[in-house]
Amino acid sequence: MGVSKLELFNKKQNRIASYAKALGHPARIAILETIIKKRSCICGDLVDELKLAQATVSQHLKALKEVNLISGTIEGPSVCYCINEKAWSEISDYFGTFFSKHEKSTNCC
Repeated sequence: MGVSKLELFNKKQNRIASYAKALGHPARIAILETIIKKRSCICGDLVDELKLAQATVSQHLKALKEVNLISGTIEGPSVCYCINEKAWSEISDYFGTFFSKHEKSTNCC
């Protein structure tokens, strides 16, 4: 059996790719923007705000939670979601550094 392709890359590269994959859907971006704007949200608030089905919102929340971009705390019968500051800082630092490494130039193939 061959080597897993994930093993060809370091831990940080795989983690950042997981974040990027989770961010790769416009509904997830909208969910994150709403959570940031409101500081925290329950699924029902997101359903009302985004006009998406509850099952769809739950599926996207699960994808974001799997990579720890958000965390949830149980408040009675609801789960209150907020940004995971550690993961958010990591991805922000990485992409900021990553994009700033490219200096604009007029020389391109």
